[in-house]
Amino acid sequence: MRFKTHLIIAVAIALALVERVNYKWIFAPILLISSFLPDIDSSHSFMGHKWYFRPLQFFVKHRGFLHSFSFCIILSLIFALFIPILALPFFLGYGSHLLLDSFSVDGIQPYWPLKTRLQGRLKTGGRIEDAIFISFIVIDVILFILLFL
Repeated sequence: MRFKTHLIIAVAIALALVERVNYKWIFAPILLISSFLPDIDSSHSFMGHKWYFRPLQFFVKHRGFLHSFSFCIILSLIFALFIPILALPFFLGYGSHLLLDSFSVDGIQPYWPLKTRLQGRLKTGGRIEDAIFISFIVIDVILFILLFL
């Protein structure tokens, strides 16, 4: 999936849940940022093309360890122990990215280091992704109206 699709779906998750958390101004930004964080392992991604992520890309392959629920859970647990306020929004954003990528043709290795792949038929940048993106724009607008009006 592309950056914009991950982001627009994360906005829907944030809008749906923001009224249920006490720390709204931390919850939403962390959820949004973590929704595109797994792609720092790719030099072609929105964040991954930044020079400061290049060294990391020498050590990890795209859709490897950083695209696994193993990594998501480990980092979420670390946050839960040391910075609990970040654990839930991080897990939701990062996890949503992984879930969406699991529907793509390239898929993910959900239980890294196991080689099992979880993949679907969705082509990144294809018509179905465009339809999902447009659908979530509508969902976001509806959630925004329900939340703020």
